[in-house]
Amino acid sequence: MTEPSTQQPRRSPPPPAPLDSTAQLLTRVTAQLSTQLSLVSRNGTRRPMHRTRPLAAPRPSPAEAAPPTLVAVAHGSRDPQALRTVLALLDRVRDLRPGLDVRLGHIELNQPLLPDTLDGLRGADAVLVPLLLGRGHHVKHDLPAAAAAAPAVRTRIAAPLGPHPLLVEALYGRLVDAGWDPADQGSHRAAVVLAAAGSRDPDSAQDTRRTARMLAERLGGVPVVPAYASAATPTVPAALRALAARGRHRTFVASYFTAPGRFASAAASAAPRTAAVPLGAHPAMARLLLHRYDQAVSATAASETVSLLASA
Repeated sequence: MTEPSTQQPRRSPPPPAPLDSTAQLLTRVTAQLSTQLSLVSRNGTRRPMHRTRPLAAPRPSPAEAAPPTLVAVAHGSRDPQALRTVLALLDRVRDLRPGLDVRLGHIELNQPLLPDTLDGLRGADAVLVPLLLGRGHHVKHDLPAAAAAAPAVRTRIAAPLGPHPLLVEALYGRLVDAGWDPADQGSHRAAVVLAAAGSRDPDSAQDTRRTARMLAERLGGVPVVPAYASAATPTVPAALRALAARGRHRTFVASYFTAPGRFASAAASAAPRTAAVPLGAHPAMARLLLHRYDQAVSATAASETVSLLASA
């Protein structure tokens, strides 16, 4: 009879530890690099260990911090439709970004005025998003002045809405609503007048011309002529006459206005057929408003990161 063996059975080797993911590796490398950098002074020499100060607590990430308030800045108008149109646009913005604090301030003529809106945001962060279509006096002077007059609010100013492809999509959609037929794209009789408010600022005129070129491309090469209700030439009637002299008798007027008002009404009255309504609460406008807001927030976050790295 065979005696039982006293030898222990051989154990299989433990399975290899799972490899770290790329994100885990990057996190470890970043942490190690930060520790090493903290031991190096600005002149490149190594700091003595006993003089090394503990690292400051990290600031909350943008995802953890409350987002700045979006303050939409409208011009203001005595036309009662203007305020209703802007409020409808802001409702669309809220639908797209639930939880974001969205407020309204006017430069003139309507309540609430921008200074009053900022006064209600003391101690908060805010991004002023102009509901204006180019780099005119209001964007360059009125908004910075309003921000400077509200030092209790940490403000930044977003770019104006135009020029931008989303703005062109809104213009195109309004033209289609007014009767523009895509079949007109190859017609030698069709043309569009881009009716804008007008400004003496050359940057504003440049922005309007660029939008006209972008709209012409969207329309398949149909001529789009900028025209103005004030402060610049040609006027809308003059632009329509010039196009008719070139045989462009099927002309449309695109309303390059955020909301109804005196200038938008004057431009529409000159149209040979139904003019497109102002851009208003078109879905592309709501997306564009948030895009300008996000651009301003991202630019500020990048600037703060550079400042932190420079002071490390």
